[in-house]
Amino acid sequence: MHHAQPKLKFIPQVFNPLVLKIAQRSLPILLRFRTRPWLTAGITGIEITNLETLVELYSKFQAGKIRFFIAFRHCEVDDPLPLFYLFSRAVPRFARQKGIPLKYPIHSHFLYDRGMTIWGGKWLGWLLSRVGGVPVRRGRALDLNAMRTIRDLSVNGKFPVTVAPEGATNGHSEIVSPLQPGMARLGFWCVEDLLKADRSEEVYIVPIGIKYRYIKPSWKSLDKLLSRLEANIGLRVPPTNNSTIEEPEKVYYQRLFSLGEHLLSQMEEFYTRFYHRQLPQPHLSSSSDRSKNELLAARLQILLDTALQVAEEYFGIQAKGNLVERCRKLEEASWNYIYREDISDLNSLSPFERGLADWVAIEAQLRVQHMRLVETFVAVTGTYVLEKPTIERFAETALLMFDLIARIEGKKYPPRPRIGKRWVEMKVGEPISVTKRWQNHPPNRKGRSQAIKSLTEDLKIALENLI
Repeated sequence: MHHAQPKLKFIPQVFNPLVLKIAQRSLPILLRFRTRPWLTAGITGIEITNLETLVELYSKFQAGKIRFFIAFRHCEVDDPLPLFYLFSRAVPRFARQKGIPLKYPIHSHFLYDRGMTIWGGKWLGWLLSRVGGVPVRRGRALDLNAMRTIRDLSVNGKFPVTVAPEGATNGHSEIVSPLQPGMARLGFWCVEDLLKADRSEEVYIVPIGIKYRYIKPSWKSLDKLLSRLEANIGLRVPPTNNSTIEEPEKVYYQRLFSLGEHLLSQMEEFYTRFYHRQLPQPHLSSSSDRSKNELLAARLQILLDTALQVAEEYFGIQAKGNLVERCRKLEEASWNYIYREDISDLNSLSPFERGLADWVAIEAQLRVQHMRLVETFVAVTGTYVLEKPTIERFAETALLMFDLIARIEGKKYPPRPRIGKRWVEMKVGEPISVTKRWQNHPPNRKGRSQAIKSLTEDLKIALENLI
């Protein structure tokens, strides 16, 4: 970003059945190649558990008996593809098999991050708006345009509404990040609006878990990825013969740990030397592998907090909330410096004024990179691989390191290496009645706040149970 930009406009939802139909017919290609024909996503199969629950909900929804939301586990950027398959293929097929009549198309409105159209391009906003998407600015306390639209769709839309309650991907199939309260708030708004309209539909939230696994563990592919990362950060690349390794988990665990430790040490030195930060050093309680990992995790949390402080001080933001909430506030602050809502026409500025605006945009874009570092590692625990050394957990952790290194090297959205072809496991959870919770909470601000908190906590437990 080398220039100040006009303000980010809201992209209205204009559902187009023809665009949806074309997208649905393109799904097999998208599953195999994602959006880039040279980048194999490797999704070769999708297994869905408890599909009858979702089909029954759609049947009742179309009969005017209920309204419902879908809250899905959002672990990586490929998640919309299995969801798209769920709506366009799995639900209709199961309904036909069971003789349950459904009106077509089977689909869902959904919320998406407004930032997707910044890195994806205007065409992506055009497409998402025509398949029922509503953009939201995650860092705003209340994105009025998005909330008005999604609130209306939740009550009057032709389809249910899908939301990722975590607010962003975390790169881990088996860790649920803290949920944002927006999902619960939308549910209660829907109940309230239905009551005001004298309508009797019951409102539900149905949790859906998404998990990826490799069909054939490819330690050779993991070795190539680790070797690439080791070379990039200046570590010696050890010679490895995968065919003779009896316990690959132990060998690759040590390499992954060394990678993480070296990368962390370099970043600590970077903030100490160039941002004049004194990072406290936690102490090792024992020599066990778990203790070493916990020490690494503690150092990582200190580093992430330091990185956010550097950005927060520049933008004049107080450090409030958890890491995810702080990241969202910083993203919004950077957009305010880049996409200038306070300037009606950038072309009306004098060359000098435009130069100053560009200067601010360039620096904001650079400063927010500290937040992007944190965003990449927000769910890393330090013991994730040690607790369960599967190829999936190795790959997820190594790929997060790949993302960070590529970002620091200045590469713009480089294609991620693939460890092998994957199978997707989706589980439909038991619906949570928001209406019954509305009936049980006191009709005041404190009561509603407690109800939102309780529903959010129960939804998180439900998503964790689907792992």
